[in-house]
Amino acid sequence: MTARPLPLNDFLVVDLTAHRAGPTAVRQLADWGARVIKIEPTGELIDATGSRRDGPDFQNLHRNKRAMTLNLKSEQGRAIFMKLAERADVIVENYKSDVKHRLGIDYEAVRKINPRIVYGSISGFGQDGPYAGRAGVDQIAQGMGGLMSITGLPGQGPVRVGIAINDTSAGLLLAYGIVVALLDRERTGEGQWVQTSLLEAQIFMLDFQAARYLMKGEVAGQEGNFHPTSPGTGMFQTADGYINVAASGDNLWRRFCEAAGARDLLDDPDFVTVASRARNRPALIAHLNEIMRRHPSAYWVELLSKAGVPCGPINTIDQTFADPQVQHLGIAKPISHPKLGPQRVVGQPIHMSRYPQPDELRPTPEQGEHTDEVLRELGYDAAAIARLRESGII
Repeated sequence: MTARPLPLNDFLVVDLTAHRAGPTAVRQLADWGARVIKIEPTGELIDATGSRRDGPDFQNLHRNKRAMTLNLKSEQGRAIFMKLAERADVIVENYKSDVKHRLGIDYEAVRKINPRIVYGSISGFGQDGPYAGRAGVDQIAQGMGGLMSITGLPGQGPVRVGIAINDTSAGLLLAYGIVVALLDRERTGEGQWVQTSLLEAQIFMLDFQAARYLMKGEVAGQEGNFHPTSPGTGMFQTADGYINVAASGDNLWRRFCEAAGARDLLDDPDFVTVASRARNRPALIAHLNEIMRRHPSAYWVELLSKAGVPCGPINTIDQTFADPQVQHLGIAKPISHPKLGPQRVVGQPIHMSRYPQPDELRPTPEQGEHTDEVLRELGYDAAAIARLRESGII
């Protein structure tokens, strides 16, 4: 483990999250040193996603934390929470929008005792508005946010992407918002409520596809494995499989044609400009597939890379982690788990020159592993802790 303090070491975070979006946000803070206390209901051994505690999903999401159990539906449980909130810098939750208000642990309630608190919330559709009370999950937001309508082969019908893109995006955006709010607190002395939603994250991630509609009224459709606005960029068949190539724009198109021995395409009126290549996309794809099928994938990746044309293989996940560049980047991080033994999880994709990433992450804690420790820090003695446990508060 690195001995140097990490950038967020001075901040105490109370983690009320479950599922994936909230834990993703808190993981960003924990990995960069925040002192996280994860609060979980008493008696619950399976995460709300259905992921068991010892499973890879839960272990990957909740490392670098301490964990305590607490019944927030009880008066004594809320009192303990408020003692934590009084000391905390950040609280993160991803309940349905009304739950925190029913429990009496919402932003306004916390702000009364700690005006410096930064309170982070993720919901399915926003904290107010006509859908605020609805439960939201990643795939629902993929559909409502337009992503499924542009994913997949033309005419295939809507297709979800293969990851929880909205959960992870919303989590990353909330973590970013929390850090911005902490910076603002340094200037103003006051905290604030930071919010995002799966739906907003999805629309934000549409990026240029959303901008095409907002600025030009263009409603994108399914383009399969080919870029919707950059002809020459897509997936092409080789002699032994498929690779991705980005021969977009006139400069890269020329480099590709020269490297591939297809200079005749440079003078073909159907392909001489970006606009003509876009108009004749089906014929262009057929020509490129015919060329690419002459050699295996490795041949093309080496040839085109030397020519400065972006390209790459289409890996399975095991091939991805076996890739020499991925191994060099070190994104698979080791964890020594007291019960599961040596494990690896997905590390941070961020590198900072003054803060090397820890050589090893701390494992996800067992349920309630640090309950007594946290309560002692709040001033509870052994007898008081025993009474709380007997009464089901912890």
